[in-house]
Amino acid sequence: MLAGRLRALGGEIEIYQPKASEASHLFDTPAEIGQAVIAHFQGSGTRKVLLLAHMDTVYQRGALAQRPFHIEGRHAYGPGVADDKGGIAVILHALALLKALAFRDYGTLTVVINGDEEISSPGARALIQRIGAEHDVVFSCEPPLMSNDAIALATSGVGAASLTVRGRAAHAGVNPELGRNALIELAHQLLQTNDLSDPARGIKFNWTLGSGGTMRNIIPDVATASADVRVRAASDLDVVEKAFRARVATTKTLVPDTQVEVRFERRRLPLEATDASRQMAKEAQAIYGELGGKLLVDETGTGGGTDAAFAAASGVPVTLESFGLVGYGFHSSEDEYIDLDSIEPRLYLLARLVMDNARGR
Repeated sequence: MLAGRLRALGGEIEIYQPKASEASHLFDTPAEIGQAVIAHFQGSGTRKVLLLAHMDTVYQRGALAQRPFHIEGRHAYGPGVADDKGGIAVILHALALLKALAFRDYGTLTVVINGDEEISSPGARALIQRIGAEHDVVFSCEPPLMSNDAIALATSGVGAASLTVRGRAAHAGVNPELGRNALIELAHQLLQTNDLSDPARGIKFNWTLGSGGTMRNIIPDVATASADVRVRAASDLDVVEKAFRARVATTKTLVPDTQVEVRFERRRLPLEATDASRQMAKEAQAIYGELGGKLLVDETGTGGGTDAAFAAASGVPVTLESFGLVGYGFHSSEDEYIDLDSIEPRLYLLARLVMDNARGR
């Protein structure tokens, strides 16, 4: 559907299927990785602009049947409507505006809509890094991570810390003393590593997944857990990994004869603010001011990790985030929605920034 819409707007379409050999194999990378849609628009200028969004969501099958798209008042509801269907809509309609205005002053205008962003883009990250390095400016169209009307100059780096405990199975009723309970040892290890966050430094370390055992009447011989890690600076991923490994290495096991295995993944780089992105943010605020609005600029890296950091990894493009629609409730069991009043100003903002940057302003 996206390929058809982008083709109708004049784009040269490429469907990118990540190869297993080129993917980053993270602990939750599926065997089949989502595709990406790429559209190239050739213009008469020299400047190169990249627009990013993603089409995958965090919701399970059946979520849309339970919470179908609908509009109430000034809100539009639906699973993924803000994260990131709203960003896709902004891109499509900004392109339609440029076409209606016969605007082609850019050299190349490229659109990448990713299919595996919510699992840290294992298949598309190399693509986004490569294409990002070929462009002068990147506008990533995630929703504003703040609840206010804002764009972001920084996003979080994301890591994953994992523990695997191996014990020994035994009959829980007949001879439990012969077993070595991996689940009990895992609980012990979790309690010893539950204080690795450093709020003042922007480091967040939270255990979020855990499993162990196969049957109620068997002492579990394997138990696993994973923690979500967020940082503001790339170097802090090294800090967290070192602290995590040191803590586990110095923690005496509670259950004898159990083995504890440690793994740490770097899932996303952080996007960090630059002088160039700050200057462009001022231009964005001036554009919003033309409409009588106030646009906030977030440099905190509030916790969300996005593909913008991959696009910016080369240090070549000026990269800004959060050009999607203002919304609420993404990644939650609450009703996700977008604010309909944000459509016109956000659409105007992206279209104007594309035009101004294409002209070298």
